[in-house]
Amino acid sequence: MFAIIQTGGKQYRVAPGDTLRVERLPGERGDRVVLDQVLLVAQDQDVKVGRPLVESAQVVGEIVRQAKAKKIIVFKKKRRKNYRRKQGHRQLYTALLIQEILV
Repeated sequence: MFAIIQTGGKQYRVAPGDTLRVERLPGERGDRVVLDQVLLVAQDQDVKVGRPLVESAQVVGEIVRQAKAKKIIVFKKKRRKNYRRKQGHRQLYTALLIQEILV
């Protein structure tokens, strides 16, 4: 059984037991999170596709970690103009452990 969910402007394929990094969600470690934007649910040969969402479908997960991702460097340069800008960025994320998919 798996589902395709949408959170943080991105879509993810999830199954029970998966660990997944998503954009920062409110909550603390150990809290339950219910994701209700489910686009597709597949169980064996039975596939339910939403238009745009599958009604009454939810994905339940548990927050495992709230952290920052590795730093990325944003570097801008224009040749021969003595223009250089260096900036770092660390994206906040939430690690979720998917527990169950409810239909």
